[in-house]
Amino acid sequence: MATVPEISITDVFLRDGLQDEPALLTPAQRSEIGKAIAAAGVRRMEVASFVNSKRVPQMAGAAAVLQSLQNSTTAELTVLALNGRGVERAAAAGAGHVQIVTSASQAHSSANAGRGIEQSLSGLGEQVAAHPNVDFFAGISTAFTCPFEGRIEPEHLLWMVRAFKAMGVMDIGLADTLGTTTTEELVASLDHVLAGEPELTYYLHLHNAHGQALATVDAAIERGITRFDSALGGYGGCPFAPGAAGNLATGELVRHLHQQGLETGVDEEALAEATALARRLLAAAPRLPEPAHH
Repeated sequence: MATVPEISITDVFLRDGLQDEPALLTPAQRSEIGKAIAAAGVRRMEVASFVNSKRVPQMAGAAAVLQSLQNSTTAELTVLALNGRGVERAAAAGAGHVQIVTSASQAHSSANAGRGIEQSLSGLGEQVAAHPNVDFFAGISTAFTCPFEGRIEPEHLLWMVRAFKAMGVMDIGLADTLGTTTTEELVASLDHVLAGEPELTYYLHLHNAHGQALATVDAAIERGITRFDSALGGYGGCPFAPGAAGNLATGELVRHLHQQGLETGVDEEALAEATALARRLLAAAPRLPEPAHH
């Protein structure tokens, strides 16, 4: 009898879920939600991004959130950095697991990180070399479909995977940032990457614009992928990708996996309580001013 793989879920609410919300939670509130997520049995969480808080005010106080959760949970905590300055700040704050991200499309890279792909990759490679004690993993956003450029060629995606491998990064996430890629198209790209670089570890970061993310999860599990990102309550999107839908909801993902007899280690009731807490705090939070339209 084949052993049932345990599926590992990384909840990204505290970073990806909040970065697009027009509300500001304090570091203490974010930490409170993080504790509730960890208490539900989620063993890995993305808790902050070290970005310019003028550009993304929702992430102000990233170091305080990280340190509070390091002191109060045993969950593996990850943070995100888009550039060298972000990596340095994350390392200085004591982050052990840092996700470095670049876009598969030039246009999204310029909008999101303010630089093109090659420039972004070479800067990140320098940072990986400069911080040997940090566990770096990679995220490739708009890996399948770009809001500006349309479909990303599988061969181009494989080239990017290899660029991270050349830096020594062997753990790579592929993100459907818009959530619009069909399961068939996504799996065709995934198969191309798996055939080209079978030795690396992969995870998927799915947004859920057309309600097809769970079908994609099933297809990925058939291919041996056992790690997925999701966000409490399905919050999130990308402020620099017009039309990006919310993340796959953690509760929905856990319920779906449990119905299939797969293990996640997550308690659905406790997760529902964490989701309710997040909704309550967000509803009462001060709103960000509307961006000025010129």
